[in-house]
Amino acid sequence: MDKPTPSVTERIDTATGGLRMRRLRQADWSRRLVRETKLSTADLIWPIFVREGRGAPQAVASMPGVFRLSIEDCVAAAKRARDLQIPVIALFPYTDPSLRDANGSEALNPDNLVCRATRAIKAAVPEVGIMCDVALDPYTSHGHDGVMAGDTILNDASVEILCRQALVQAEAGCDVIGPSDMMDGRVACIRQALDAAGHRNTLIMAYSAKYASAFYGPFRDAVGSGGMLKGDKRTYQMDYGNTDEALREAAQDLAEGADMIMVKPGLPYLDILSRLAAEFGVPTFAYQTSGEYSMIMAAVQNGWLDGDKAIVETLSAYKRAGADGILSYFAPTVAAMLRG
Repeated sequence: MDKPTPSVTERIDTATGGLRMRRLRQADWSRRLVRETKLSTADLIWPIFVREGRGAPQAVASMPGVFRLSIEDCVAAAKRARDLQIPVIALFPYTDPSLRDANGSEALNPDNLVCRATRAIKAAVPEVGIMCDVALDPYTSHGHDGVMAGDTILNDASVEILCRQALVQAEAGCDVIGPSDMMDGRVACIRQALDAAGHRNTLIMAYSAKYASAFYGPFRDAVGSGGMLKGDKRTYQMDYGNTDEALREAAQDLAEGADMIMVKPGLPYLDILSRLAAEFGVPTFAYQTSGEYSMIMAAVQNGWLDGDKAIVETLSAYKRAGADGILSYFAPTVAAMLRG
């Protein structure tokens, strides 16, 4: 006598041993209960563009919803960060073209825009951390991160200036120095300069794996360096075809005294982020670049994406890949969502 054909349920139970993976997905509370990767406000660093003068914020045309802020408005943004429990803001200056020169001299002015903004924020909102960018591209007339001889970026001469830039920022009250220039040996020299000047507690977050990327264009618009850039940055920023090189860069930065490392850009380089986080086990960050931000915003404005869902999903991908934190222009939007 033929055996009855097992039902679909019986066949599934036999194949799976009775395990039903969907059981944990059927309710919102159970999905939240077992979620492996959780995004929180403590994971966020908010990059802010600061400008001279007073008055209304200036829109960055290529970054919808992002503005250049006066120092007064930067203080207000820091207060908002505090209220949203965003732990750190990162300051980037829009330097007047009249203050730019071939050597980025304004970067060494202890009363420059970033230093004044840092002092104002620290006086008003001392509990919010401040990260300052160490690179010369917001200050040079040629748009590069270092000084030049003809078409060549001079590594050691640039590092000497970067050390002095880091010192004026630390003396203004900066908590985290972020060398983004990709010059060889700059972390060691900055750490030595900070320590010698009594700034032993100033942190360094090294842009260890910063790639020569097409995703930086809107940022360069925001700081005013895009139209000035002569040539490209491929002689000092990393080749996007390389992964092992990123490990070597990070290992060198850590040996030189970096407290934290970073991957930039973020989303197109999640494999690099994952490798660095797994290899070193140190605080590892990623920068959601201006190009990534602008792509998402363009799709949202065209009705092609649900903005809130796409933003949280994207930032969660950074966390899933191993990021301890993310620099994102979406930080206040996400923090407000996470807080309900």
